[in-house]
Formats: sequence, structure tokens, C-alpha cells
Amino acid sequence: MRDMSQVLERWGVWAASGKTNIGYPRIAAGLSRLLPASRAGKPSCCDDDGMFINEAMIRLCKSDEHLCALVEWYYIDRLPLRALEKKCGVSYNTVSLRIQKAESFIDGCLSALNITLEMDRECKKENIVTPLMKRVVS
Repeated sequence: MRDMSQVLERWGVWAASGKTNIGYPRIAAGLSRLLPASRAGKPSCCDDDGMFINEAMIRLCKSDEHLCALVEWYYIDRLPLRALEKKCGVSYNTVSLRIQKAESFIDGCLSALNITLEMDRECKKENIVTPLMKRVVS
């Protein structure tokens, strides 16, 4: 089972780098060379994975444009949840739930199309229940 927050963080680094040609450019044409690489040390995804997630984002945008904008603000523009709370005019919990809803939608799109990403090996959810916690008292 993949961890969608890690997958979308890597996709956000890939999308912010300007390698994608879908949609509108995030930075004006002449300014992209002048700005420093702010995410040079963060892991990114490959182009194939990025295109698959872009396809899921297009489907999310057709379904709910507001959720798509939230994902872009959070993962590409790296706005914190508190800033999104003020920007959208809703509570912190509501913003968090909406981002989780968008993550679930994207994961559902990828699962429905039976797409395995190259980064799935690194972005797996770990079992948080230790064997000691699983022990049943008799």
C-alpha cells in the first residue's frame, strides 16, 4: 500500500521543477533561470510517474477544481496548512480533511487504472503496530 502523501510530495518537487508541460507554467519563461533551486536536496519522481499523477490530477480537476487547487497549493507551492486555512476561510481540520480526500481520489484513480509507480518501493506505508502490541493477553 502506497503512502500518497510521500508520493505527492515527490510529484510536487517534480512539478515545481518545471519539467512538466501540462497546464500553465508555474514561473515566467525568463525567470526560471534566475531563481535558485529551492528543492535541490528533496527526492523527486521520474517523468513517467509524474505523468501518471498528472493524469490523475486532471481527473480530480474535472471532478472538483477546489480540491485540485488545494493539492497544488500544498504540494507544489508548499503552503502550510495554516496558510491554506486562512486562504480558504475554513478551519484547519477542514483543510486537512479535504487534502486527505484529494489524496484518496488520486490513489483511487491510480488503483482503478492498475498503475504501479516506480517510487512505490520507497513510498510504502509502514506497519505501525509492533509485534509486542499484537500480543493477545490470555
